[in-house]
Amino acid sequence: MAKAAGQTRSKAGKSPFACSECGWTTARWAGRCGECQAWGTVAEVGAPKAARITAGPVSSPAMPIAKVSAIEAESRPTGLGELDRVLGGGVVPGAVILLAGEPGVGKSTLLLEVAAQSARHGQRTLYVSGEESAAQVRLRAGRTDALVDELYLAAETDMSAVIGQVDAVEPSFLVIDSVQTMAHPDVDGAPGGVTQVREVTGALVRLAKERNIAVVLVGHVTKEGAIAGPRMLEHLVDVVLAFDGDKHSGFRMVRATKNRFGPSDEVGCFDMVDTGIVEVSDPTGLFVSEHAEPVAGTCVTVMMEGRRPLLAEVQALVGPSAAPQPRRTTSGLESSRVAMVLAVLGNRAGLKLTDQEVYVATVGGVKISEPVADLSVAIAVASSVTDKPIHPGLIAIGEVGLAGEVRRVGGLEKRLAEAARLGFTKAIVPADVPNRSKDLKPLDMQAKYGLRVFAAGDIRAAMHAAGIL
Repeated sequence: MAKAAGQTRSKAGKSPFACSECGWTTARWAGRCGECQAWGTVAEVGAPKAARITAGPVSSPAMPIAKVSAIEAESRPTGLGELDRVLGGGVVPGAVILLAGEPGVGKSTLLLEVAAQSARHGQRTLYVSGEESAAQVRLRAGRTDALVDELYLAAETDMSAVIGQVDAVEPSFLVIDSVQTMAHPDVDGAPGGVTQVREVTGALVRLAKERNIAVVLVGHVTKEGAIAGPRMLEHLVDVVLAFDGDKHSGFRMVRATKNRFGPSDEVGCFDMVDTGIVEVSDPTGLFVSEHAEPVAGTCVTVMMEGRRPLLAEVQALVGPSAAPQPRRTTSGLESSRVAMVLAVLGNRAGLKLTDQEVYVATVGGVKISEPVADLSVAIAVASSVTDKPIHPGLIAIGEVGLAGEVRRVGGLEKRLAEAARLGFTKAIVPADVPNRSKDLKPLDMQAKYGLRVFAAGDIRAAMHAAGIL
């Protein structure tokens, strides 16, 4: 009788895979042994052992770390202050930067502006386009005022041709748009495949390190928003930037998710206009609307984008519903957190919302993912239900718990300082501010920032402080 398929030798005379712990064999590799359930113990029987590596020539002798010159690794400004903010001061020679974003968000426009700024500062720059022809890029460059003598343009999709262009131009700054369109001549597979992307990126990393060229790669994203290609792609590069924004708004953000030369939690703000892309040094006004008179159902909070505090307005509209299941619609906020806040309002604050339709949205298309917006959502919804507008100079900062308590949030001092700078006069904050030397009590905050600070222990206290209940 033939043996089970998992315990027979594989075809073509190849040795099966065996577990080094119990001896269980299988025709295919498995991460876990089917007999003893051990992980990582299955290996090919009779697999060739790794050859012994002999010593070879070194590129440069090792020396004490204190004697290694750091001049070559000093960053150079890109000419865009918001991008320099994210990169940690500028572009480091020899660094490889991956910029990823959705189609049409403006990746090519941003990098063309960066390349033009680099060329204006005397750095020879090569822009290689694999998605557009040279004439198409030239047309966009004329519209965005990016025609600079030191900016060279080439349209290539073959890596050997790209290296030939680098040999001819000898740039100090290289832009590849995009890495998914490049093909390595010695690797099988279509451009954009896992193997091609890995080998192309590896070749560009070696080129950057050997010639001390700063390289920026444009990367595509999947429908889930992740960077397309193997996960190894993010490990190979030095910096990973995410470029995102609302399709219905010109506002764009560059976020650093990995940075070997600076902070990895910083954010840069830009605005897409007819003439290209411009940096926005103070984007707070984009997310707060102007009202001639106080309007019920609105409340302002302070969110943190990286290390930057930004004011954002939350608007709510509550009305009766004739449907058996009232509608709950959110925009710019996590629907699960809004549903939780509505449940807390019903059970802890006595607001009847079971037969009411609730619409909650942010102003300007901004997305708030941190829990700091919970308190502003609760106040905006309660203000709409009672039809009582809150004070126009009031901000609310705090996370709401299931028991109705208002929890502490990080960076409270930065948030209050930003609100005071923009003219707000009142603030509702959590009552459980930690009593540490670097954190201020509510009275100290009031004296320092000129705000009337109300410490709310629970959601009912916050409603009273806002003048709603």
